[in-house]
Amino acid sequence: MASSIGVLFSSPNVLAVRSKPSPFAEDRTFLGVRNGRLSFSDSLSGAKLVRQRPVAATRREARTRSPLVVSPKAVTDSKNSQTCLFPDASRIEEKEGVPSWIFLFNISRLVHVINQNSFRTKLIISLRGQSVLGIILGGGAGTRLYPLTKKRAKPAVPLGANYRLIDIPVSNCLNSNISKIYVLTQFNSASLNRHLARAYGSTIGGYQNEGFVEVLAAQQSPENPNWFQGTADAVRQYLWLFEEHNVMEFLILAGDHLYRMDYEKFIQSHRESCADITVAALPMDEKRATAFGLMKIDEEGRIIEFAEKPKGEQLKAMQVDTTILGLDVERAKKMPFIASMGIYVISKDIMLKLLRDKFPSANDFGSEVIPGACNLGLRVQAYLYDGYWEDIGTIEAFYNANLGITKKPVPDFSFYDLSYPIYTQARYLPPSIMLDTDVTNSVIGEGCVIQKCKIHHSVIGLRSCISEGAVVEDTLLMGADYYETEADKILLAAKGSFPIGIGKDSHIRKAIIDKNVRMGENVKIINIENVQEASREAHGYFIKSGIVTIIKDALIPSGTII
Repeated sequence: MASSIGVLFSSPNVLAVRSKPSPFAEDRTFLGVRNGRLSFSDSLSGAKLVRQRPVAATRREARTRSPLVVSPKAVTDSKNSQTCLFPDASRIEEKEGVPSWIFLFNISRLVHVINQNSFRTKLIISLRGQSVLGIILGGGAGTRLYPLTKKRAKPAVPLGANYRLIDIPVSNCLNSNISKIYVLTQFNSASLNRHLARAYGSTIGGYQNEGFVEVLAAQQSPENPNWFQGTADAVRQYLWLFEEHNVMEFLILAGDHLYRMDYEKFIQSHRESCADITVAALPMDEKRATAFGLMKIDEEGRIIEFAEKPKGEQLKAMQVDTTILGLDVERAKKMPFIASMGIYVISKDIMLKLLRDKFPSANDFGSEVIPGACNLGLRVQAYLYDGYWEDIGTIEAFYNANLGITKKPVPDFSFYDLSYPIYTQARYLPPSIMLDTDVTNSVIGEGCVIQKCKIHHSVIGLRSCISEGAVVEDTLLMGADYYETEADKILLAAKGSFPIGIGKDSHIRKAIIDKNVRMGENVKIINIENVQEASREAHGYFIKSGIVTIIKDALIPSGTII
């Protein structure tokens, strides 16, 4: 049965609404209030004004019906349910005979009405004033990802041919209706600033839209002359700014993780469990568990113990029943451990008290603040995330994550999910052109020029130029920041240099080629001696975990063999 919405009182920006069975025909759509009367339209006929019903009659019916309570926890029962992210919904008072179950919403964003169940209308609500602030931690100097972080912050490292690492948590936030986002960083933030400004600066902010994605760099002040000392210290130094936002929770995220997550369900779980802090947890088998910080929970999913990379008997003692968090019995037997993902929902008042009063000198969330909150008796809850997740903190993890998107038949991580897209900067590049080229099991970015070569199991970044006779296999090629004209190439040749790209008859295997690399002809990057670790920065490359990484803007002469 279709449902209608009755309006009991209004203000310039806010309407109070309730749900009730529609006394009219099917598919009536609420229009508004005109001269004290409710106005509906017929979605089938397209009539602008079909029925009118006195507000007084609606108010009399309201007194005879049982209250329908709608709280900030309320979500729809549909597949794409969304948490209500509106702090004022929890502070509604009865006024002039209006029941307390009236739910306020901002009229500047429309309410979509879906199927009615037992005379209750489910509402999917998109609100201008959201009640969660996203805080993405850009990480430290990124020494484990060096040389990819030589000239850029870790979140700005290119990913998957067209993207950057920062696009993952930002897209997850936007897909979860969280549009107030800060990114904290202190190392090489120029390219990160530029990317965020171009990708999100003009799309989520504007008239009557409070959304933003903003970089907060480390700074010295009279109160704190030090740079960021850790994740908790970084947030503490900007608490004066964060507390100005009218929000209920802070969502703490990492800028170097690859995953797709619906934060609304995460926030919903936090509110329904009445938690002070909720930690995203990843189920683990015994083999992987030794490399992570593990948590132990009670029968209600409340965290009671932490252990950092335990081994032996200590590892066995950290086993938990993961069915408590929703894992099925069969998988729970294979994965009896839960690891912290470094993702937290923390209630605003709790965050302020912990960082200012309880742990004013703590530097890290995972090892100091979160365990300390448990010891104080705060309710710290675990939330199970059972999906693909990768911490891109090392060259090997970064390499495997990128090559994983070429996997058949299903990639480890897909950029093709239309329901939860990954956003990035719109570059307006032409389609890639491939002339007489053999390409297998690979991903090709935008604006590439590839001719008479072979590419296998590789990721080719935007604006890549690969010359004839080249062979590229098991390689991540990041591409270029710009094109070079024919005049530029002639000038470079006169100077004894090379254009950006892979030269003729070159062979590259198991390597990462950073942006703007100039590679001559007949270059061999194949690590024929299987060297595992080497630092050759003066020659333009490093080898870590057997993976050759060519430094950004490097010049590799013709005939070079690595």
